[in-house]
Amino acid sequence: MSIKQEISKLRQHINQYIIGQEALVTRLLVALLADGHLLVEGAPGLAKTRAIRILSEGLECSFHRIQFTPDLLPADVTGTEIYHEQDASFKFQAGPIFHNLVLADEINRAPAKVQSALLEAMAEHQVTIGKETHLLPKLFLVMATQNPIEQEGTYPLPEAQRDRFLIMVKVGYPDVAAEHKILALTLKEAQDTSTADIEKLSQETLFAARQEVLDVHLAPQLEEYLIQIVVATRDPSAYGEDLVRWQEFGASPRASIALARCAKAYAWLQDRDYVNPEDIQTLAYDVLRHRILLSFEAEAEGITTDQFIKELLLRVPVS
Repeated sequence: MSIKQEISKLRQHINQYIIGQEALVTRLLVALLADGHLLVEGAPGLAKTRAIRILSEGLECSFHRIQFTPDLLPADVTGTEIYHEQDASFKFQAGPIFHNLVLADEINRAPAKVQSALLEAMAEHQVTIGKETHLLPKLFLVMATQNPIEQEGTYPLPEAQRDRFLIMVKVGYPDVAAEHKILALTLKEAQDTSTADIEKLSQETLFAARQEVLDVHLAPQLEEYLIQIVVATRDPSAYGEDLVRWQEFGASPRASIALARCAKAYAWLQDRDYVNPEDIQTLAYDVLRHRILLSFEAEAEGITTDQFIKELLLRVPVS
């Protein structure tokens, strides 16, 4: 079985248990293949937690869920030094961040000092406690969730924290047909308590898939197109005065890197060895929406970041 077939089998496994959220499943695999993290925004009950749990069942890895609450401390995430009376020494006790897949559930429920504990881990795959630096596993992915409806008692993620996420996915409600299937699946699972025997995807296969993704061809013209889109989020003056009015802060060069890697991963999942403009346009929303800050004037006019990105994609010509 080829690497693509094994990844396809994992995808089918996830879609079997996550119904009506194909976009979320695809973005989860894109983040996994592009070696990045994802922020998922959606109302409760839309299979956000279930999605990464099902992924962990089909992957050779360790998984841990961290429930973010206002009283959480940074040490509850990263770990801390524990004093041992036997030899009068301090030894590091690793926290839940030292797993392959980590679910930061309702990340905006915790204060900034806890959110900042994730910065080094997400950016550099390591945690520093005191004078000691501890490396995280080679396979390391953080999926954070937040509820866009309930804002009371939450702490909005600062720009530096949002920028660490490769992509931000917005999850909506499933359609009627999907809801019927969800209900049938849930009732079936309630009756059948046996655990399915799943052939797990090895980490070696995943790393080989990542290498194939990096080898996907990105033509110089499309690289220029991709960069022009990102640069236009900072200075859209060439594309209309309305965009200038709406724009406050644009995306950093991290966005260009993320968009290139995500477009390659998306093309690879579509069984292609090259990126086309549609790949870039499809992933642009997920890569840019959490990196752009709109002006007060845009908010007053009811303009969202997705609308801003849509206008950019309509006006920036393909090279």
